[in-house]
Amino acid sequence: MYKITINKNITFHTESKDDLIFVNGETNLTNMVHIEGNRYHFICQNRSYAAEIIEVSASKKMMKVKVNHQIYDLNITDKYDELLKNLGLDHFQDHKIKEIKAPMPGLIIKILVKEGDMVLKGDNLLVLEAMKMENMIKSPSDVVIKKIFFNPGDIAEKNQVLITFD
Repeated sequence: MYKITINKNITFHTESKDDLIFVNGETNLTNMVHIEGNRYHFICQNRSYAAEIIEVSASKKMMKVKVNHQIYDLNITDKYDELLKNLGLDHFQDHKIKEIKAPMPGLIIKILVKEGDMVLKGDNLLVLEAMKMENMIKSPSDVVIKKIFFNPGDIAEKNQVLITFD
């Protein structure tokens, strides 16, 4: 089950069973065909629609879709998102990380990014040597590098800010 909100004002629930798609409990969708790439064609309530997926952000649970030359912003949540919302835990996903600090004192060996770079969660940022071991510091989320405070060869103390993010 998915809850889909279109342009922040129209909400409906979808569910699929036995190759059928139910919208608010009814089977309105009679045929859907993948054309190519991000383009689809579907028939709903005896009307034909051409659809193209323009943008997808899984982390934001958002999709931008063009249907018959009209662009729609879709926010998509599932039953787990709804459960977190009902428990009051949905705002933890909104916490945006602004900086990364040195987890231990050490020598900056390599910096693998530059200011302005877009990095994904888990991407390598820099190498910090501590106690004769090289430690790879990774990106905590999808971010843009705002400022790098160290150069290779610099020594960082524990909890010093290494990099800030936009």
